[in-house]
Amino acid sequence: MLLIPAIDLKDGQCVRLKQGEMDAVTVFSDDPAAMAREWVKRGARRLHLVDLNGAFAGTPKNEAAIRAILKEIDGAIPVQLGGGIRDLDTIERYLDAGIQYVIIGTAAVKNPDLLRDACAAFSGHILVGLDAKDGKVATDGWSKLTGHDVIDLAKKFEDYGVEAVIYTDIGRDGMLTGVNVDATARLARAIRIPVIASGGLATMDDVEALCAVADDGILGAITGRAVYQGTLDFVAAQKRADELSGAR
Repeated sequence: MLLIPAIDLKDGQCVRLKQGEMDAVTVFSDDPAAMAREWVKRGARRLHLVDLNGAFAGTPKNEAAIRAILKEIDGAIPVQLGGGIRDLDTIERYLDAGIQYVIIGTAAVKNPDLLRDACAAFSGHILVGLDAKDGKVATDGWSKLTGHDVIDLAKKFEDYGVEAVIYTDIGRDGMLTGVNVDATARLARAIRIPVIASGGLATMDDVEALCAVADDGILGAITGRAVYQGTLDFVAAQKRADELSGAR
């Protein structure tokens, strides 16, 4: 079970939002590259980057900060990136810059052909981000709720060849109210590819609850506000996850 620290980028700063609201922002660092270096130092095995401005604008907006992060950690660990990625040229540019996994979210729902083409062109490097509330998928930085069922879409995208699904319960993201373990496990059992949990991770209890269902197909969990505000000690949490994984 991987614990994956998130670096959410807004106007070049490392921030966290509450439920995706751009005006409900907390700034944690004005030096995202230094923050990335710190996570590597603490033993992170993967980083999760989000271009928040890009997610709302539909085009990359924090590319300079992203490149600075990649330069700072210099390939030490894999980096996954989402936000504002809407075409193959952008995907190729980021992969060439050193991003290991590109996350397609809104574009996958609105333009499934892009996701299919991306999986064909960049096999092994494409993740799909499905953000949902009450089982229905949201798009456009969570501002629009669709009628698409999250499990139905995940099955469809699995057939395209995505590497994994990042599942976010947008009702819990940034709220420190706990991961929606049941919904995450239900999705993981419904598909063959791994699921990465996102949204609401708050305490060691959440880590242990996810580890208990990891065999359903949960690869890891993205953590943001909890490790920045200190409700979860990242080093201790990853150690505990490793212990529980080894015990099974």
